[in-house]
This record gives sequence, C-alpha cells and structure tokens, in this order.
Amino acid sequence: MVKHLVEFRGFHAAFGKDGSKEVVHGIDLVIDEHETFALVGESGSGKTVSGQAILRLLGIRYSGEILFEGKNVMTMKDAELRAMRGRDVGMIFQEPMTSLNPLHTIERQLAESLSLHQGLSRRAARSVSLDWLLRVGLRSAEKRLSAYPHELSGGERQRVMIALALLNKPKLLIADEPTTALDVTIQMQILDLIKVLQKEFGMAVLFITHDLGVVRRMADKVAVMKDGRIVETNTCAQIFAAPQQDYTKQLIYTDSRIESPTPDPSMPIVAKVKDVRVYFPIKRGFLRRVTGFVKAVDQVDFTLRKGQTLGIVGESGSGKTTLGKALLRLEKSRGIIRINGVEIQDMNESKLRPLRRSMQIIFQDPYGSLNPRMTVEDIVGEGLLIHHKGSKEERRSCVLAALREVGLDDEAFLFRYPHEFSGGQRQRIALARSLVLEPDVLLLDEPTSSLDRSIQFQVVNLLKDLQRQHGLSYIFISHDLRIVRLLCHNILIMKAGKAVEFGPTREVLQNPKEEYTRELLRTAFA
Repeated sequence: MVKHLVEFRGFHAAFGKDGSKEVVHGIDLVIDEHETFALVGESGSGKTVSGQAILRLLGIRYSGEILFEGKNVMTMKDAELRAMRGRDVGMIFQEPMTSLNPLHTIERQLAESLSLHQGLSRRAARSVSLDWLLRVGLRSAEKRLSAYPHELSGGERQRVMIALALLNKPKLLIADEPTTALDVTIQMQILDLIKVLQKEFGMAVLFITHDLGVVRRMADKVAVMKDGRIVETNTCAQIFAAPQQDYTKQLIYTDSRIESPTPDPSMPIVAKVKDVRVYFPIKRGFLRRVTGFVKAVDQVDFTLRKGQTLGIVGESGSGKTTLGKALLRLEKSRGIIRINGVEIQDMNESKLRPLRRSMQIIFQDPYGSLNPRMTVEDIVGEGLLIHHKGSKEERRSCVLAALREVGLDDEAFLFRYPHEFSGGQRQRIALARSLVLEPDVLLLDEPTSSLDRSIQFQVVNLLKDLQRQHGLSYIFISHDLRIVRLLCHNILIMKAGKAVEFGPTREVLQNPKEEYTRELLRTAFA
C-alpha cells in the first residue's frame, strides 16, 4: 500500500512582520513514498516557499499543516527539525554559491553532514565524500575536496550541492532547480543519477522547476502553481497530453520554433578578441612554487559586431565565464582585446573606469551579485551615481524606466530588498542595473537560468527589442541551446578552454563540424 510521505493541508505562507503579504494561499498537496512530484509555475508563484516550508527554512508566517510521515512540521521542536534536515529530507538549493559556506572547503562541508547524521570519522567521511563527488560527475574530484566554493564554476558548485543533499540517503529529496547551472550533457547525467538513486534508496523526489523538459522526463505527478495557488494537479502524462487550465497550456505550448537571427557582416566591429589566454598557476610545496598551469582559456579568437549577439556555449568548467570576464578586464589575461577599436588589455584602471559604463555584465547568480543591504532603487541606480549621471530625481526616473523595461513596473519595488524577490525577479533587477547605463556591450552569464520557460522567452524578446532600439551587442553565455538558437547571431563552442567551433548560429546548429558539438545538440534537442 502506497503511503503519503508529505501532506500539505490548507497551507498558507506570508511575508512581513504582520503577515500582510501572503504569497501562498491555502494549498493542498500530497506526495507519496517513492514518487517523483513536480511543482511547476512562473517565477514568484510560491514554488520555492512551499518547498522550503517542509524544512521550515524561512522565517516567515505559516499557517495550516505540513505533515511529514504523519508528523506536523509546523509544530516540531528545533531538535526534531535539525535531525530531519539533511537526514530524512535533503535539499538541492537553486543558488549553490549562497548555500555553500565560503569559508570552508568542500571536504569539510560534506564531512560535517556525515559526522552529524552518521557519526563518521574524518577518514571515513573523506572516503564517502570522494565517492559522492565522483558519482555526481565532478572532474578531478580528489583535488576538489580541498577547494573552496569560489574556486569552482557554477555547475561544479551545483554538483557539490547535489552530493551534499544525497549523501545521507534521505527519504525525500527536494530539488529546487537542480540542473539550472549545468550544461545539457551533465543535466542528463544528473537526472539519470537521481533516478538511479531514487530507485536504490526508495526515495521520493519533489522537483521545483520551470524546465518542462525535466518535468516530462522525471515526474510521476505534477502540480501547477500560479500566484500562490494550485491551479491544476494531475499525472505527468495527463498534464502534457490534455492540460485543462489556460495557464498550464501557456506553459506547455510556449513557442520556441523561431529561427536564429542572421548575422550582418557589414556592421561595425564592437569587440575583437585575438589569442586570448587565461592561465591559472598551480602552486605546490612549502614555498608555493609554480609547477604548472590550468589553461582555463587557451588561444581564443572571436569578433562581435554592433547590434548582434554572440553565444558562448560549452560544458561547465569549459572556460565560458572566464573568457567573458577576461573580455571586460575582470580577469587577468594575455592577448588582444579591443572594444570599439580601443585596445584595453594594458590600460590602467583610471583610464579604464570611464569605459566600464559601456561594458556591463549580468552574473549567473543574481542573489550573490546584489547587495543584500541595498534597496532596489540603490542597486539599479548605483552605476548612475558612480558615473555622475543626473540629479536624484532624474536617477529615480531612469531606475523606474529600467525596471519597467524588464517587467517590474510596481513603484513599490524601489524600496524592497533582494531577499524579498524570487530568483527570477532578482535576475530581472540585475538586468535593469546593467541596462540603466545604456551600454554598448552587455555580457550575459546564464541570464535566464533562474527563470521559468515562459518568462525566459519574454526576456529573450525583451533583449531582442532592446537590441533593435539601441543597437546593443550581447555576449550570451549559456548551456541552454534552445535559448541560444533564438537570440544569437553567431555561436562559439568551447571545450576545456579552447574554441572548437565558431560561426553563424543557424549554420553551426544545422551542420556541426565537430563531434563535441553534435553531442551537445543531440542532448539539447532530444
């Protein structure tokens, strides 16, 4: 007989000291043992709040009941909660950089959980930790044990987070966008791994996601959320075959059958990169002598033209983000980098600073890149203040206009802080912060990874409109080839720091020359 593992009964959640901002409105859900349950909906619909409520991780007002194995989580004492967290219920968070302790090595963080819940010694914990890092596909796993979170790429940090959630073999795994930061080949590996482990441990899985491909591949049952309410619940097969609600149909049938834009070779060159290299020294021994180099970016060339988008695609750790940072002089590099015909590689900081207005970046992790102590008005307007643009009233007007352009048109948002927004909303704030300075080149590092599918296409259309209106040039770093296909004029495929293929997006996707590119395409469009 199938048993209910988790039950939501009339569950409400509200922000604010007085609970005046209700974000979840009396939902009822049942997750059975061994079941894969997907919670789907737009960014800000209440998915993550509901998932984290199972562990009572948010300091907000709750009402109603959440039963875990028949016990009401809402009335559990702190000791019971601590025992349940990480042992009975594991969680993969959406933003691994803010979920991992920046002051502790990967080994220490994994060992802490093993010591707390299984009583393992340091030596035994190291062996188990290494095994789990290998199981989740982390390259050079033994070396990574001594690394700190900031020394890993976004995808590598996510794999560590997955290992941390699974190493105590929980009864329930809450996976909040578990493959967001992973390239398409690793996504499939991780999803297959979760399936194998679910069967091995008899584990239930709650997937919180906007990726309907993941839902279709993984879920037994699906609940669709909108504005804090459940609008439809059914088996996965029925949801995709015969959705009942208009909102569900909108999520499923979002049009993605648009051809890639055609590059115009007559447009002026905005950025030219030639023979760019970023080598990180490997230091060993007591004197920390350099014994070799990690070639994060190795002899890469490309050209970006005005009003066009270059997509940079590759596996996690392939050097995509490092290359982008080198272009903006945020990472030390060698080679030639020209922006609007000006060589910036050897330019000192005082000369470079005025040019930074024209070169903006949106980071992969919006929460980590937004100051938690600043309001949205201060965050978006900070660049205007630094570059001495306008009076206070004029700056506020510019900030409001930028927020409206990214779909945040409530003036009350000006006075809120980053933690009061969903992941997708935070990414839009980061986009507004860059756009308000009217840059020539905008580097977008996984800008849609935290957004649900329908909002992703809205953002892509927004970026296209802004490009047409202002002649913006984008460098779009992503592992999502579907989005790259929609937005990018040209594409650069990277592997292990090298550019293995470059050309017009339509041509590369239709007639890839390299086996590595063909493998990426097979996985992305399967």
